[in-house]
Amino acid sequence: MSQRITLPKVIFGTSGLGNLYVALEDKIKLEIVTACIQYSSGQKPVVFDCAGKYGAGLALETLGNCLKMLNIKPEDVLISNKLGWYRTTELQSGTEPTFESGVWRNLKYDAVQKISYKGILECYEQGNQLLNGYKAKLVSVHDPDEYVAGAQSQLEKDKRYSDIIEAYRALCELKSRDEVKAIGIGSKDWRMIQRIVNDVNLDWVMIANSMTVHSHPQELVTFMEELQQRGTII
Repeated sequence: MSQRITLPKVIFGTSGLGNLYVALEDKIKLEIVTACIQYSSGQKPVVFDCAGKYGAGLALETLGNCLKMLNIKPEDVLISNKLGWYRTTELQSGTEPTFESGVWRNLKYDAVQKISYKGILECYEQGNQLLNGYKAKLVSVHDPDEYVAGAQSQLEKDKRYSDIIEAYRALCELKSRDEVKAIGIGSKDWRMIQRIVNDVNLDWVMIANSMTVHSHPQELVTFMEELQQRGTII
């Protein structure tokens, strides 16, 4: 992947655009995206990390609308979409979504988890529709560690892991057709990353929360060194 794209030191998160903990006004969201573009010092493309889970697609929708309002060319941004959640039915006013109750504010839609070969493609296609003229070129399965951890038995855990591998098979096909540039993974449990990289050829990994200045176990450091030797971007 390093020959095809270069990731900047700062990648902009977008969960706030999906009303995480607070429902910001649209004008504030536009100001946030404007500042991301403005303070990227002319660097192109500007990279945004998004997900269908963020506000049941609201973050994707808002990001696309803001970029369009700012007349940003699609080639001047690089969007990462963490896949696995699909927008579904419209919610009644004041109703909580069925996922992560108490986290998202004033959502208009609910979402369901779809991690499988077919499901991940549906999430990818819907995500691009919500982006309104922009397309995600970096793709991954969202929180595979949590998906497996939600299983009630070892048999179900094995089935869910198989679902994840099938989802990555679909993403690899997208990459082979040059519809996406790179495939990766984001996981809070780094051991899930370690397991998946043995079954899937990944271009990049996002180690969420388990590698910090305060906590950096030697096992994880060693694994990161192995990734570097493979040429996998962290």
